[in-house]
Amino acid sequence: LTGLFLAMHYTADTYSAFSSVAHICRDVNYGWLIRNIHANGASLFFICIYLHIGRGLYYGSYMYKETWNIGVILLFLVMATAFVGYVLPWGQMSFWGATVITNLLSAVPYMGNTLVQWIWGGFSVDKATLTRFFAFHFIFPFLIAGVSIVHLLFLHETGSNNPTGMTSNQDKIPFHPYFSFKDILGFIMLLLVLMTISLLSPNLLGDPENFTPANPLVTPPHIQPE
Repeated sequence: LTGLFLAMHYTADTYSAFSSVAHICRDVNYGWLIRNIHANGASLFFICIYLHIGRGLYYGSYMYKETWNIGVILLFLVMATAFVGYVLPWGQMSFWGATVITNLLSAVPYMGNTLVQWIWGGFSVDKATLTRFFAFHFIFPFLIAGVSIVHLLFLHETGSNNPTGMTSNQDKIPFHPYFSFKDILGFIMLLLVLMTISLLSPNLLGDPENFTPANPLVTPPHIQPE
């Protein structure tokens, strides 16, 4: 929802992307809040995903192969969505992050360089890259929603895992009110954490370098060969 409001004012152009984000934060009514909730919400979402994966590993959910494999696909899709979204503000870390990560594909045998240039839409990260990354960032969430439904369908077949590691049809309780109230409480707590970070320390999880417009001629000091 916050992404839709941001998209109304964002410009996917290398010359005006950075300034359009500044415009959202400075000139649009409550634009700074929408942008902070969007950025920090993504970070909080990943924390929840990692907790979910940790729980799955602890309970041995990987034994249910279909559910687990679709979950892995979902993780890669969410990571791809976050990556292309990180490029959109077109700050220094956005540009150099896109350059470094996409260049990893050049290691693919025989077709690596061709693949990288195909993703870039040219011979370097430029306007074509930014435009298609903006499109991907808009499309991927719908794809994630579809795959999530498939994930839940497989989960419905096997049932959720639990600390006992056993599935029983004898000892069951209704979802409402026992789990619905518990989930609502958890959602409210997460919302409070998100609003606290967004209002009191919105740049806590950000990189200082991304407050500088992208410059292909200047590499951030901490980016160096491994």
